[in-house]
Amino acid sequence: MLRILIIDESRARAAELCSALAMAGYQVAAVLPSVLDLTMQIEAIRPDVILIETNSPSRDTLENLAVTTRDMPRPVIVLTQERDTDVMRSAFKAGVSAYVVDNLDLARLKPIIDVAIVRFEEHQQLKQELAQATQKLSERKLVEKAKGILMKTRGLDEDEAYVALRSLAMERAQPLGKIAADLVAMAKFLL
Repeated sequence: MLRILIIDESRARAAELCSALAMAGYQVAAVLPSVLDLTMQIEAIRPDVILIETNSPSRDTLENLAVTTRDMPRPVIVLTQERDTDVMRSAFKAGVSAYVVDNLDLARLKPIIDVAIVRFEEHQQLKQELAQATQKLSERKLVEKAKGILMKTRGLDEDEAYVALRSLAMERAQPLGKIAADLVAMAKFLL
C-alpha cells in the first residue's frame, strides 16, 4: 500500500484528500501544513508519494522541493489553481511529477497518482542513463589522456598504449578508468 504525504495549509482540503486517498486504497502517512523542514520530515515519515495542495506554489515551496527531490527523490504531485506556465516550469524543474490545475475531481486522484509514479520512474531512469553516459565519457577521456601520456613517455603507438593500460588494470584488478585516472594524476605530479 502506497504511503502518501499530504502537504496542505487548509485542514478542510487536507481532510477531503485523506478521505479520497483512503477510498482509493492509499495510506496517508502524514499531513503537514507547509514544506518547512521538508527534508527532515521526509526522512522521518518516508512516504512513497508527496501530494501538495496549494492555491499557488511559492518560490520557497519549489526551492524546498528541489532540494528534497534531489536528495530523496520520490513522485511529487501538485494540486493548484495556479495556471502560470513559468510557475509550472519551475515546478517541473523542482522535481514535480504531476501538476494539476483547477478543482480536482477526487475520483481522478488514483489515475493522477499512477501517472505521476510512471512519469517519476521514467525520469529517474533517464537521469540514471545520463549519469552513466557522462561517467563513461569521462572515463573514455581519461583513457585517451593516459594513452597519450604512455605514447609520449614510452614511445608506444596507440594500440600498444591501450594494451599496456588494460594489462595494468587486469593485473591490479581495477577498472580501466581508475587506472587511467591514476596515471593521469601521477603524470601531472611527475611531468
